[in-house]
Amino acid sequence: MRVAFLGNDHWSVAPLRALAEAPDIEVDLVVTNPPRPAGRGSQLTPTAVADAARALELPLLEVDRIRDGEGFDALDSLEPDAIVVVAYGEILTPDVLDIPRLGAVNLHFSLLPRWRGAAPVQRAILEGDDVTGVTVMLMDEGMDTGLILATVETAIDPVEDAGTLGARLADLGAPLLVETLRGVDEGTIEPRSQDHTAATYASKLLPEERTIDWTHPADAVVRKVRAFAPDPGAFTTFRQGRLKVLAARAHPGGGWMIAAEKPHPGAIHAGDFNPQILAWPGVVELVEVAPAGRKRMSGEGWARGARIEPLERLG
Repeated sequence: MRVAFLGNDHWSVAPLRALAEAPDIEVDLVVTNPPRPAGRGSQLTPTAVADAARALELPLLEVDRIRDGEGFDALDSLEPDAIVVVAYGEILTPDVLDIPRLGAVNLHFSLLPRWRGAAPVQRAILEGDDVTGVTVMLMDEGMDTGLILATVETAIDPVEDAGTLGARLADLGAPLLVETLRGVDEGTIEPRSQDHTAATYASKLLPEERTIDWTHPADAVVRKVRAFAPDPGAFTTFRQGRLKVLAARAHPGGGWMIAAEKPHPGAIHAGDFNPQILAWPGVVELVEVAPAGRKRMSGEGWARGARIEPLERLG
């Protein structure tokens, strides 16, 4: 079976590698975005998929889009048996969908129809879902509305952040994708429709959502931290500077705050331990943070260096 692979994210790499290693699948083309400025020096940086394709010695095309121009022409002339899409970020047009014999197959990081859209891993964490999974589907013109081919379910560990959960889902979905492609080619899989009435939408994360609101419950604050970790990170403010919170734990108690004079959400309790921050209700323990312009460090190390004064607050 000959496939063209479309992907941009580091979570796309495990599925690409699984396809490349499958003896009965030929990855004849990998399509990904061109290098973008990244890092402090804004150096042009290729996508993780581009790096992986080069390491695997696969044919690579770096273009902005495939609905027209060089990207479309490359796919059209290749005429692959299937187009495989993993974290690519572009809705395919009917002209593209019509190119492959078996259609376009997408590995999506949720149990569809829950969390259609751009940020399914992060939204599942933000909403406090206990379970998620991966779905392999046949793509249509809609946003994650196509026929379902296969799914695998997994529990969300309460300490997982978006980075670790997304990587685990990629590893979980990689072999499922390969086996599903074989089933589609052999005609042994019966596609099924989604229950569109049960759909929820994982809209793209907005910059303003990164700000921690200490008037929210401690468990909601920690879910936000997990959803934005490790990058770009949820943040709060301290002494007019930005403080990223990269790992945190929620504690339902907080008796020390109740006894304090005029406690306010964001109040800091520090000592020879990770600092504890008053939420409403509950307390958030800062496990790992990154002050502006500095590397990540333990919460205890940050608080010790900052020399927290009585009644100081975050936010």
